[in-house]
Amino acid sequence: MSSEVGVKTQENKMGVMPVDKLLLNMSLPMMVSMLVQALYNIVDSIFVAKLSENALTAVSLAFPIQTLLIALGTGTGVGVNSLLSKQLGEKNFKQVSKTAMNGIFLALLSYIAFVIVGIAGVRPFYASQIKDADPEIYTMGVQYLTIVCVCSFGMYAQLIFEKLLQSTGKTLYSMITQAVGAIINIILDPILIFGLFGMPALGVAGAAIATIIGQIVGGMLGLYFNISKNKEITLSLKGFRPDGYTIGNIYKVGVPSIIMQAIGSVMTYGMNMILITFSATATAVFGVYFKLQSFFFMPVFGLNNGMIPIVAYNYGAGKRSRLIKAIKCSLVYAFVLLFVGFIVFETLPATLLGMFDASEEMLAIGVPALRIICVHFLLAWFCIIAGSVFQALGNGIYSLVVSVARQLVVLLPVAFVLARLGGLHAVWWAFPIAEGMSLCASAFFMVKINRKVISQVPDNV
Repeated sequence: MSSEVGVKTQENKMGVMPVDKLLLNMSLPMMVSMLVQALYNIVDSIFVAKLSENALTAVSLAFPIQTLLIALGTGTGVGVNSLLSKQLGEKNFKQVSKTAMNGIFLALLSYIAFVIVGIAGVRPFYASQIKDADPEIYTMGVQYLTIVCVCSFGMYAQLIFEKLLQSTGKTLYSMITQAVGAIINIILDPILIFGLFGMPALGVAGAAIATIIGQIVGGMLGLYFNISKNKEITLSLKGFRPDGYTIGNIYKVGVPSIIMQAIGSVMTYGMNMILITFSATATAVFGVYFKLQSFFFMPVFGLNNGMIPIVAYNYGAGKRSRLIKAIKCSLVYAFVLLFVGFIVFETLPATLLGMFDASEEMLAIGVPALRIICVHFLLAWFCIIAGSVFQALGNGIYSLVVSVARQLVVLLPVAFVLARLGGLHAVWWAFPIAEGMSLCASAFFMVKINRKVISQVPDNV
């Protein structure tokens, strides 16, 4: 008992370790695991593309629902992460465990919601997008997405348990859960898709099954690490009751994050509807772009996951200079990552598309598309970090406003107009245009939050 008290009363590393070292210590494991996640997303599509371009299109069209599925889990996790880290900074350990258990309860409710979506919503969702396209796309898409939704309990377990580890600074264990799940997915993909080693060839269903098995293993590992290694949080069902006040505080930060990512789902659905009027290949190119860009954006999101608890902890602990330095370092690292991405997309678009067995038509559409879309990388680094700062400081509504404006007010309408005026080639310019607006809005809100929140934090270093 005394050793547990000792663990809980000593200062967490988020309040004492040099900030630049701390940010790397917290972020690098998650950046590595996010890279692995991005890699398995790409590998998943590479194997599916070997079946046919229709199979690639079917999986690509699933992206809006998959985005919604992930949005609910990660948004809730962001709320838990931010609230829990702040409570650690305040040394409110009783509330820490209550927040963790309520977060797990919300993850369970999220899973139940997507079981319903998987059973009742997948068929009308695909029917609304396919229209006059090959019916094979509909059949494969329904098969793939139904499995992903109905068996999403592993993903929700993985997401919430990772966030609990991240919120207490134990990002190495978070990295292990993500990496192991992703590696299992990569190994099982070719086995289940093509029927290797005596297994039946399951096609796109095999890709879905490989994904959920990897998620289940990652979720089980996350639970094990929280029970055995995360001594600052006590997980117990004994006497647990959902707490409305705690849930409200989780969703105060989490709901804006959920809506932001859900808006991304609406955006991809809208873009698919615009692109399918040109050809199914155009939607496949869009899906491939999202897989490829994740290789550079996912590490930035890993950086965010390391930064959010640092900012939230030092906000709760009243350490302004550490909070500011964490933000500045994050901005520098994010710029470097996305600048490298911009260079790769500009110089190697044909090579990138070639990994997906791109046809001549896909190359003709995809090479200029990748070169145009990647221009927004040069602006997005600031917007991503700024949005996470808003969330960490309990002002997620700012992130929500920027996201709504970028994806619904600007990107989709501009893409629709450009499609009518300039054809398919012009559509891709909607991304840099929307990101320019996002940069202006993010800068405005960053100045505002610095004046109203950051500058008011004491500096108890």
